[in-house]
Amino acid sequence: MQRHRHPGFIGISGWVLIFCRLANVDWVNRRTSETFYWHSMTDTPNLDDAHFKPVDPQSLVPAGRSTHPPRILMIYGSLRERSYSRLSAEEGARILERLGAEVKFYDPAGLPLVDDAADASHPKVDELRQLVIWCEGMVWSSPERHGAMTGVMKSQIDWIPLSLGGVRPTQGKTLAVMQVSGGSQSFNTVNQLRILGRWMRLLTIPNQSSIARAWDEFDDEGRMRPSSFYNRLVDVMEELYRFTLLTRDIKDVLVDRYSERVESHAELSKRVNQSKRG
Repeated sequence: MQRHRHPGFIGISGWVLIFCRLANVDWVNRRTSETFYWHSMTDTPNLDDAHFKPVDPQSLVPAGRSTHPPRILMIYGSLRERSYSRLSAEEGARILERLGAEVKFYDPAGLPLVDDAADASHPKVDELRQLVIWCEGMVWSSPERHGAMTGVMKSQIDWIPLSLGGVRPTQGKTLAVMQVSGGSQSFNTVNQLRILGRWMRLLTIPNQSSIARAWDEFDDEGRMRPSSFYNRLVDVMEELYRFTLLTRDIKDVLVDRYSERVESHAELSKRVNQSKRG
């Protein structure tokens, strides 16, 4: 038999809906109040006030700007006579010099493998480290081999120390990453270079260059042909130049870290080598 309900009958589900709506209004009001309360808190007992300092906007404006040309180091990852990573780096260097930069190259030929009975006194290692200290920005250009950067490229980066005589030679300097591929376009190598750049505390610019079928993008004289790849390379060099000018005089401020102000080197070593459980 079909049951008929009075037109004014609400039913259990209706009352539940009304209750939820009413409760939700109260919940929203309560959450809004709580959010305001929590966001207004300045109770930070874990902060060491002796080492915590608010950011001063004026500290991001240099008292005086450097007037010398931006110093850029070019590093490439192949020893071949017709090295497309070197040729693309040379094209980038021409653009940088047109913009006004001073550019130097490091030739990786003769650089020993890391941990292969060589140390920092080796002439090629010392040359690389001196160039890294000299520069204000870098370009890393590597071929992609087996889906990754080459060993030649990685060896150069491995010889660059995070700390050298109390100085971090790469910290706060700018970096542009580039790769060349023999086949279709890939971004494996530039992504890996970005990870290394972050690890080396470099300010890696947003733009990047990835040249596909590199063997078809250069003429017999080793000059890059007009193409969208060339236009992108120009974009990258322009961006690197601008970022270097923008940051080179304030890089120490940009990478100043609370954690390092709190901990001495001895304390840091003790922390990373000792378990919290004692």
